[in-house]
Amino acid sequence: MGKDIEVGEQFSVRDYHDPPPAPLIDPEELTKWSLYRAVIAEFVATLLFLYITVLTVIGYKSQSAADQCGGVGILGIAWAFGGMIFILVYCTAGISGGHINPAVTFGLFLARKVSLVRAVLYIVAQCLGAICGCGLVKAFQKAYYVRHGGGANELGEGYSTGTGLGAEIIGTFVLVYTVFSATDPKRNARDSHVPVLAPLPIGFAVFMVHLATIPVTGTGINPARSFGAAVIYGKDKAWDDQWIFWVGPFIGAAIAAFYHQIVLRAAAVKSLGSFKSNPSAVY
Repeated sequence: MGKDIEVGEQFSVRDYHDPPPAPLIDPEELTKWSLYRAVIAEFVATLLFLYITVLTVIGYKSQSAADQCGGVGILGIAWAFGGMIFILVYCTAGISGGHINPAVTFGLFLARKVSLVRAVLYIVAQCLGAICGCGLVKAFQKAYYVRHGGGANELGEGYSTGTGLGAEIIGTFVLVYTVFSATDPKRNARDSHVPVLAPLPIGFAVFMVHLATIPVTGTGINPARSFGAAVIYGKDKAWDDQWIFWVGPFIGAAIAAFYHQIVLRAAAVKSLGSFKSNPSAVY
């Protein structure tokens, strides 16, 4: 918790500031270069994310096919995903917020951290970046790419649709909850001297979720990652389960947004208190 700074004997002020809610639709935002710069950053970051991670998956499968003990293993794949998120969030947080995931963008939109315009443009950029990233992998490793599944997310053998959906919901909840906690203004005020603190737990959240759910769904928790791989791979199996990798993450992100904003930060109570103290205020 952020500590209070005493002022006199009766009053105290917070050493952090909650930013005002983002407007639902802000036409003026479309005229600002900062928006398009952020969209470009999301596109490039997602492209790099898919390129490195899918290439790691393909490399592992090709090596393990010849030697069961070869390749980086599930642990290495999880490190690739978590490590790239850590790197890319660190690089882009100051430009776009470092979402790199439509589920994260959706959760932040529900919490009114970003406008609808920005959220839609981010999600489009993320999906296009994912397609291009997977396209580069296929261009460089075409034979291996098709033979080893293109890094596409699919339900693991023996797992039901309900199990896969639950894994995606819970996994995305862990990720988006971590994003909210790591970027909380109250935490930033206390830990502002540690600039890598926010990207680090976010990357670790991705790493841990991959360890748990790779056997179940291959770990989506990122609709752009699942969509881009399915588009480039193009096989029916990748599309049969595609809805799981959109519905699950969006439900998980919504639950995380509700839990952090309404339960932990008591946003509804604060808004009601502000209204009572200033009934003429317009929100």
